[in-house]
Amino acid sequence: MSVWNRVLEALIVVAHILSDRLLEFVLGWFLGPHKRVSTPPSVEQQVILTKSAVELAQQIRERKLKSYDIVKAYCDRIEAVNRDINAVVDGPFQKEALELAKSIDTKLLNNEYTEEDFRKQPFLGVPFTTKDSTSVAGKLHTLGLVARKTERSAEDAECVRLMKESGAIIIATSNVPEVNKWIESRNMLIGCTNNPYDLRRSVGGSSGGEGALITSCCTGFGLGTDIGGSIRIPAFNCGVFGHKPTSGAVNMAGCTFRTGKEKETMVCAGPMSRSAKDLLPIMQVLLEPELKSVLKLDQKVDLKRLRYFYVASNGMPQCNPINTETERVMYKVRKHFESLNDGKDVRHANLPNTKLTGKMWRYWMTQEPANFNLLLGNGVELNPFVELFKKLLGQSDYSMAAIYGLIDGVLPKESEKLIREATKKCKQALQELLGDDGVLFFHSSPRTAPFHYYPLVKFNDFAYFSLFNVLRLPATQVPMGLDANGMPLGIQVVANSNNDRLCLAVAEELERVFGGWVPPFPLKNLIYL
Repeated sequence: MSVWNRVLEALIVVAHILSDRLLEFVLGWFLGPHKRVSTPPSVEQQVILTKSAVELAQQIRERKLKSYDIVKAYCDRIEAVNRDINAVVDGPFQKEALELAKSIDTKLLNNEYTEEDFRKQPFLGVPFTTKDSTSVAGKLHTLGLVARKTERSAEDAECVRLMKESGAIIIATSNVPEVNKWIESRNMLIGCTNNPYDLRRSVGGSSGGEGALITSCCTGFGLGTDIGGSIRIPAFNCGVFGHKPTSGAVNMAGCTFRTGKEKETMVCAGPMSRSAKDLLPIMQVLLEPELKSVLKLDQKVDLKRLRYFYVASNGMPQCNPINTETERVMYKVRKHFESLNDGKDVRHANLPNTKLTGKMWRYWMTQEPANFNLLLGNGVELNPFVELFKKLLGQSDYSMAAIYGLIDGVLPKESEKLIREATKKCKQALQELLGDDGVLFFHSSPRTAPFHYYPLVKFNDFAYFSLFNVLRLPATQVPMGLDANGMPLGIQVVANSNNDRLCLAVAEELERVFGGWVPPFPLKNLIYL
């Protein structure tokens, strides 16, 4: 590399650092003092609300907790904090959810459930939520659009249907950016969802409402979808776990108008939870039947027999440089798995073409079966420049982020030949590296959750997530404590296609060692039942 190239790289890094600090200062001043979500009022309520979904299900089966009490606690929690976090589109569905919970409790009291019933309904009586863009029969299905403010779904999305069959109880639907295409959960219908750790900061998108509800203890767990980080960005920003499965592992019917028959798509549906231990059981419910023998989620993973790798940076000059606290997370993860592996190094991996991640994702989005412009217009073709003019006059039904997306649709396209070749080489190199026993640690983002509006100026950091949509590989977002500002840190765990179980096993190990989810509110004297 020439001296001038090194100088240019250094100047770009300095520009990123200065612009980042300037944005933080200006937006912090503009948005006012730091506030966070409130603590549940009683220790008894807090005990219920902070349990994992698996724990709740077990205690319901063992008659230690009633489903009615759990559902009521979560619905009450939504009522108490949603004014601050603004995460709910429809709900809580208190009356019908409590009736269903009461029916479950009565059957349990009368011993009407068999062991086979419990096996088929592993989440019996546990409340859950899903994002507004995923259909829930009879509930609002707005996709964040003013034009759809009264639209309701005729039937459940396949993933919602499966969760209901597993015994789980839907209690609310959550906020998204317009038709899911942005990294903040903001629209002109519901407004902006706020981060429970700091109400001035972003929850991410597009499953941002889910991230906020889960970490605020407003739901037992959530279902998200992910086309460019839409599960993992909110999971990272909100300090919870999220898993983007292998492409095709979960039927997408009913998610943002998908039919479930799309073959070439980056989008996936997957679980979000406060505990890593919830992810695998939820995946077992959601997994396509014909793939059960392929993904082998029941197969035990021996962490000592795996090979571990890491990537220090994606090399994109458009992204912020990795900050010190984020680098420290990677260091701690590497050192733990080196000690677990009898001192064997977690090896640094050099993947080709990751510096083109942004361009690769942009190209592959044009190959998706969905048309963003038509989705945004609710079936009507929109003119981006007309919408921009209306926005400047304060007359638009769309957020500035949505208009960004419209304008991007008329900008010059990426080179198909270049991007397809770059994608092929990157995927082939990573598949050969990982095989069926390799795991890759990858930064979630160069920095923690930014203030609201920050992504309108600097948005390329999401490329750390979108790479694995482009490559169609499973990735699990794992919380790793808080930074100096009290915002969640994290890391991504990636494996080869159909090796989701490796990601999930490593996530559980990281939770065991480093603690996992940290509540966004101060805990009282918590004694678990």
